[in-house]
Amino acid sequence: MWNLARKSRIMTCLSTAHHSSLPPIFNASNLRNPSRSPRSPLSKLSPFSPYLSLSLSPSLVLPSYLTTNSTANKSTRLSAQGFLLPSSSLAIRSFCSKGSGRMGDRVIQNPDSISYLGQREAAEIDELLMGPLGFSVDQLMELAGFSVATSIAEVYKAGEYNRVLAICGPGNNGGDGLVAARHLHHFGYKPVVCYPKRTPKPLYSGLVTQIESLSIPFLSVEDLPSDLSKDFDILVDAMFGFSFHGTPRPPFDDLIQRLVSLRHYDQAHQKSPVIVSVDIPSGWHVEEGDMGGEGIKPDMLVSLTAPKLCAKKFCGPHHFLGGRFVPPSIVDKYNLRLPPYPGTAMCVRIGKPPKIDISALRENYISPELLEERVEADPIHQFRKWFDDAVAAGLKEPNAMALSTVGKQGKPSSRMVLLKGIDKDGFVWYTNYESRKARELSDNSHASLLFYWEGLNRQVRVEGSVQKVSDEESEQYFHSRPRGSQLGAIVSKQSTVVPGRHVLHQQYKELEEKFSDGSMIPKPKHWGGYRLQPELFEFWQGQQSRLHDRWFSSHL
Repeated sequence: MWNLARKSRIMTCLSTAHHSSLPPIFNASNLRNPSRSPRSPLSKLSPFSPYLSLSLSPSLVLPSYLTTNSTANKSTRLSAQGFLLPSSSLAIRSFCSKGSGRMGDRVIQNPDSISYLGQREAAEIDELLMGPLGFSVDQLMELAGFSVATSIAEVYKAGEYNRVLAICGPGNNGGDGLVAARHLHHFGYKPVVCYPKRTPKPLYSGLVTQIESLSIPFLSVEDLPSDLSKDFDILVDAMFGFSFHGTPRPPFDDLIQRLVSLRHYDQAHQKSPVIVSVDIPSGWHVEEGDMGGEGIKPDMLVSLTAPKLCAKKFCGPHHFLGGRFVPPSIVDKYNLRLPPYPGTAMCVRIGKPPKIDISALRENYISPELLEERVEADPIHQFRKWFDDAVAAGLKEPNAMALSTVGKQGKPSSRMVLLKGIDKDGFVWYTNYESRKARELSDNSHASLLFYWEGLNRQVRVEGSVQKVSDEESEQYFHSRPRGSQLGAIVSKQSTVVPGRHVLHQQYKELEEKFSDGSMIPKPKHWGGYRLQPELFEFWQGQQSRLHDRWFSSHL
């Protein structure tokens, strides 16, 4: 029977029909050759996976003290099936976005190892960019504003920090804020813009038109609420940049004071919106920082091009660098030391992320309801439907699943493996028959699978009994793999001590030479597939306030 369980209520049951004959969700032989099966969503997946065993990635460099059984020296011990990073390396990983379009781990940079620009140098670099290097103001403004928006999205998720007020000044810094507001709208936020001193130039008029076309409201200073903390979650300070001199004049002096006054809410432990300053906290000296100590105290600073000297005085929890457009000629001319941008990211964190209270980490999921009338009667059909959604959403490794087994001593163990097929008979994956999971499945054939699709707030748990697939099925899939992966499966002795990486390289090289004529590589006897025949399904959909949806299907 199907059951939908949500905390605080139980919905009616839905009867399930017997499994009908289903075609496989994909042909495993086509997984690494998309041209063979254009209809298969899994044929589009990357052939390389962080969940694959070491044998499938022979280029990884491993030390000579590899082991799988000892629990001593956990910070440095590695196995032939996977590896643990040294505990010290965890300090160089930074905040990683959880939302869609994830940009990967941010490499944390020591602030003391990065170049900081004075006002004169910052102005000179702008002149070079917009002069001999051929950039236009609108190009740089677009890149800068996009960097600000992506930095905000990295830390402050739209589900909890939805209401944004962008306060924009009359210069380029204000233009960056206008562009950021436009991008934040497309990211799912609800921005409002305060732009009291509009610049009568086509560039700025165009930005205003773009924002108005998205129905993003503009508020005058007079229309702003007296208490910004009640109406906004994020305040974007885009009033003044590095070229500003002197004392802020009306109405910006009053706007700055409104942001300053928000500190009193923090001190009184009342909810206060976060402040994000663009390049320079407005009112700060570009080199000396908050000289009087009574200026804006932003929670996030997004430096552009390179951090300015005042950024050394920034004490907030989130410092990002944005503006991925600095050409090598400028780097060389000013001897700039800038952090590398990972992947396709437009921002990179500088300095260590703030200390996190683990107990306070939570996500308030926003998802469509899992309605009874929309659930497929057959759980295999429902799984395929959700799997197709995960592929269509572009989620990384949608076929990754946690496989949990229990040995004869009753001790559970889990590891990530890759789903390689599903049909009416169950879920298929391939592995080494001499590995720990294989030994435990030999002792106890009951196991569970867990799929987690973060971007969709979904997970599927499957319990059942496991059997080996036929030799013919294993042979067919083995020979569909790249030849390098076939050789790796022969070399790998999972869950055993490896004398060193050089041994794996040597064995791999010998096999590569042996089969260099293109002859068929025989499947090793210790390698093959398993199939879990499902007995229980649980479909989970995250909802707000922990009132999650769950659908159960029992097949006994």
